Amino acid sequence: MRALALLMVASGTLVLIGYMTPLAAMVGGLLSVATWMPWFPAPGPSVFLTRLAAILTAAIAIAIVCLGPGAFSLDARLFGRREIIIPKRSSSSKS
Repeated sequence: MRALALLMVASGTLVLIGYMTPLAAMVGGLLSVATWMPWFPAPGPSVFLTRLAAILTAAIAIAIVCLGPGAFSLDARLFGRREIIIPKRSSSSKS
């Protein structure tokens, strides 16, 4: 159970600083759902024991995975910000 808690803290820290954001958010979301499931016995009261809290945490993790790190994250500093370039439409006329 300590390993599970350590993984949750590590994934939360990685999301907070913005390093390996999609992977860390995916691990955090899976761990929050795994603590709600009966696979791991809960030693005491936990925030994620309710189904709604686990589902909302997983939904937030999915959103972070899809959105990725922000402009002021460590990923953006190391790998550069991504810019979407939309190509201009060709002016060929078909008649």
